[in-house]
Amino acid sequence: MKQLVLIVTATCALSAPLAAQQEVAAWERQAQNVTIIRDDWGIAHVHGTTDAEAVFGMIYAQAEDDFNRVETNYLNAMGRLAEAEGISEVYRDLRMKLYIDPDSMKAKYATSPVWLKSLMNAWADGLNYYLYQHPEVKPRVIKRFEPWMALTFSEGSIGGDIERINLNRLEAFYGNRPENLSRIDDTTRAEPTGSNGFAIAPSNSASHHALLLINPHTSFFFRSELHMTSDEGLNAYGAVTWGQFFVYQGFNQGAGWMHTSSGVDNIDEYAETVVKKGERFFYRYGTEERPVVATRITVPYRTDTGMARKEFTVYRTHHGPIVRETDGKWVSVRLMDEPVKALTQSYSRTRAKNYREFRQIMELHTNSSNNTVFADREGNIAYFHSNFIPKRDTRFDWTKPVDGSGPATEWDGVLSVDESPNVLNPATGWLFNTNDAPWTAAGPYSPRREDYPAYVQTGGENPRGVHATRVLKDQKDFTLNSLITAAFDNYLTAFEGLIPGLLKAYDEAPAGDAVKAKLAEQIAALRGWDLRWSATSIPTSLAVFWGEELWRRVSADAGKAGVTVYDYIATKATPRQRLEALAAASDTLQAGFGTWKTPWGDINRFQRLTGDIVQPFNDAGPSIPVAFTSSRWGSLASFGARAYRGTRKWYGTSGNSFVAVVEFGDSVKAKAVTAGGESGNPKSPHFNDQAQRYSTGDLREVYFYPSQLKGHTEREYHPGAQ
Repeated sequence: MKQLVLIVTATCALSAPLAAQQEVAAWERQAQNVTIIRDDWGIAHVHGTTDAEAVFGMIYAQAEDDFNRVETNYLNAMGRLAEAEGISEVYRDLRMKLYIDPDSMKAKYATSPVWLKSLMNAWADGLNYYLYQHPEVKPRVIKRFEPWMALTFSEGSIGGDIERINLNRLEAFYGNRPENLSRIDDTTRAEPTGSNGFAIAPSNSASHHALLLINPHTSFFFRSELHMTSDEGLNAYGAVTWGQFFVYQGFNQGAGWMHTSSGVDNIDEYAETVVKKGERFFYRYGTEERPVVATRITVPYRTDTGMARKEFTVYRTHHGPIVRETDGKWVSVRLMDEPVKALTQSYSRTRAKNYREFRQIMELHTNSSNNTVFADREGNIAYFHSNFIPKRDTRFDWTKPVDGSGPATEWDGVLSVDESPNVLNPATGWLFNTNDAPWTAAGPYSPRREDYPAYVQTGGENPRGVHATRVLKDQKDFTLNSLITAAFDNYLTAFEGLIPGLLKAYDEAPAGDAVKAKLAEQIAALRGWDLRWSATSIPTSLAVFWGEELWRRVSADAGKAGVTVYDYIATKATPRQRLEALAAASDTLQAGFGTWKTPWGDINRFQRLTGDIVQPFNDAGPSIPVAFTSSRWGSLASFGARAYRGTRKWYGTSGNSFVAVVEFGDSVKAKAVTAGGESGNPKSPHFNDQAQRYSTGDLREVYFYPSQLKGHTEREYHPGAQ
């Protein structure tokens, strides 16, 4: 018996390294079928024999460029961020774990279609092969990637649906404490998020081909730019959210797609009537009292002495998890939760060559938080409103919690593609979305608000929407270059409605008013301003600082009045508020820069010093002037910037990130630029090599075809090659 035990032990000891050797050999076989070409901007052009091999190569290339961002996205997606960053992220992780359960995801992976499973396998293999080849890279948490993990991050938006669950209230409910005011964002200063998408019909382009503008507004360095192809017909180029294996916003040889954050109301809260009986909770539904499902969730978190854990008992009804309490009611949340279908749609649309194929993929209804602007080689242009819109009883106000006890508040399927406010080939020859309502998407050929239930859109027009309409409606014979010009048009539409009230307040102030006497030169500068940004413009600086100051002062009152801050400033702000805000803005400029007469480019800067996800800023370090402003003021080209602790200058962290224009003819022509550069490594020549182009809107040629790469190839290799 002792001899048998020794034999078994020896066999097990040998089998473990043998299995590892076989796995490495399998990775190496895949790698030999993958070619990565780095162009002279460091952008990876990845080719595989199969789609799966292309996925293996493209995720390997992403890891080469910025493994930290790849891992961090999955720490966030799986609810494991606190394992790296500590107790401050525990409730963010809890929020994710309400929906992301590893056992459930593993089961979904096991029943996924074979083709999708092969892509997930290749994705995990590519990342694990990268870690095998780079032992010097030390993951913060994820030492090994499993295929099912790809299902936890299946939609590429910067903030998915789940992030609408308020962390303060979640912590108050499950932490048994008052709302944590320290968590509340400064919403009076928060940079508007969103994106721009324009599509131009052949009838309105000089080449008689459809054109597309792709202009996501995200936090900088949130996506990688790359090209992935295969012998099976894959040929997708564009922006890939770090760690995902599909092009999120981009194009192929036949079509292009641009996602913009939607104003749809497709996440609902239910006020549940809960009673406790003994040790259990029940909730009322119709004439029943149903048991509230209680489960345990463990959230590990890093400490200075090792790992610790917080245990939570979480609750859910058939509507979804309980996330807060209000007026004695527990509130549950219902949202789209279909990871396999979502990942299927996200990948499949990159292969759609025309409108018909793209629309067919939309039948999956899992592109939930986005609108889509589309163009194809056949000359179609289209706008798709949010792809997941539950059908609901219009008697209820779905922007507020509805009664969870009645069947009348249940969802009744989803609106079909045809039932949604979409646009196809409008007679205008153009369409757009800037995160505004679809009612202006194509001028007079837009969908009509009255034809749709209120829940399809919660917001209205925004200053970028007004601006987009102007630059599109009067332009004919668009080219790639004139489309870029439109995308970077420097007019600030918001100030049209704000500056006149300031001038009127000044003109009507008494002659002896001390504030009025102080502002004579500033008012003269703004009175003569053409409302256009530029790096050399002093009025731009003055207007932005004034607008920001007044916004802070009146935003709470605007909220109480139930109007937008724009409307409040234009119609309700007092003359004294307007003038005092300008005086304060002038003082801020004077204190920070020595004079209020400071050109905008001396203030508004792009700086990239490190590869950190949260960028440090330093006035003593190198930086580049940026002429465009926050989208808050109607700037189509968006640059969300502010001062930081220890800085006088404003540094951007969000806005224009990846920008591309595409023409779909017999061949594809495209230009693009990525904020900073492709690599997250400060030692790489591609860490900041696009910064100057980015700051001026000088888009570079995209190398979409092998012939275009000739003379522009920096390196060609297989994954794993040194």
